[in-house]
Amino acid sequence: MKKIAVIFMVLALVLGAVFAFAGCNQSVEKVKLVNVELTGEQYGYCVANGEADLLSKVNTFLAQITSDGTLDTLYAKYDSTKNANYSSITGIGSNVATSETGIANPLIVATNTDFEPFEYKNGNNFCGIDMEIAKLLADYLGKTLVIKDMDFDAVVTSVETGLCHIGMAGLTISDDRAETVSFSNPYYGTTQMIIVRADDTTFDGCTTKEQIEEKLTSLVGKKAGAQSGTTGFYYINGSEDFGFDGFSNIDMNAYDSAALAVTDLINGAIDFVVVDKDPAKAIIKKVNI
Repeated sequence: MKKIAVIFMVLALVLGAVFAFAGCNQSVEKVKLVNVELTGEQYGYCVANGEADLLSKVNTFLAQITSDGTLDTLYAKYDSTKNANYSSITGIGSNVATSETGIANPLIVATNTDFEPFEYKNGNNFCGIDMEIAKLLADYLGKTLVIKDMDFDAVVTSVETGLCHIGMAGLTISDDRAETVSFSNPYYGTTQMIIVRADDTTFDGCTTKEQIEEKLTSLVGKKAGAQSGTTGFYYINGSEDFGFDGFSNIDMNAYDSAALAVTDLINGAIDFVVVDKDPAKAIIKKVNI
C-alpha cells in the first residue's frame, strides 16, 4: 500500500513539473491589436530641396527594385507571418559606418532604429526593410553607406539642413514635410492601428474606422501614447497637415518610441497606443512572450 502511495506521489510530482515547464514556455498575452485600419498613408524617402539629381536616381532605383521583385522579397523577409525567424536576421550587419569621417564618397542616411520592421538593431547589426534598401541604394549609387541613428523628430531636419543626404525612417509623406524636403515616389502603404492591454474591452465590437472614432470621441479620462512626431501622435493630437481633427478629450503622451509607450501601457500608465500597422505587429510579437 505504501509503495502504491509513493508511486502516486512521484507521478504527481512528475506531472506537476511537466505542466509547470509547459506553462513557462507558453506565450502570455499582455497586449492585443484592435484590428481596424484608421488611416491611409504612404511612406517615402526624403532628400533636401534642390537635390533633383539624387531624387531622380532614388526614384529610378525604387522603380527597379519594385519591378524586379526585390522589394516584395524584403517585405516577405521581415513579415513575421511569413518568416517566423525574422527577429534573428542580421540585416546588413554591424560593419556599417556611423560617421562620414574618412569616407570619400558617403551616402549619409538619417534614420531612427525604433521602428521595426523598417529600421531596428539586432545587437550591433542594422536591420529592417529600409536599412536593407539603404545598402542596396548606396551600392547602386556607387557610394559607401553611412547610417546616422537619431530621434525620429530630427530625421527630416537633418536632411533639410544638409547634415544627411537622405531620410529613410518609415516617413509618411505629408504636405507639411514636403515644404522643407523633397519626397521620393511612395514605396509602401500603411495605416494607423491601436494597441490595448489584452483584457481591455473598450473597442470590442468595433469593426469600422467610424465605430472606433465614435468610441474615441466618447472616452473620458483616458490617456493615449505614441512616438513623438509620428502619424499616430498626430492622429490623436490633431494635425491640419495630416487632416486629423484629433480627440481633445484624450490626454496624449509623447514617447521616444512606440515600444516605450507599450511598456507604459502594460504598466497601466496609459490606456492605449497608436502606431503604424507593421511596427504594431512587431511590438506585440515581442511583448507577448
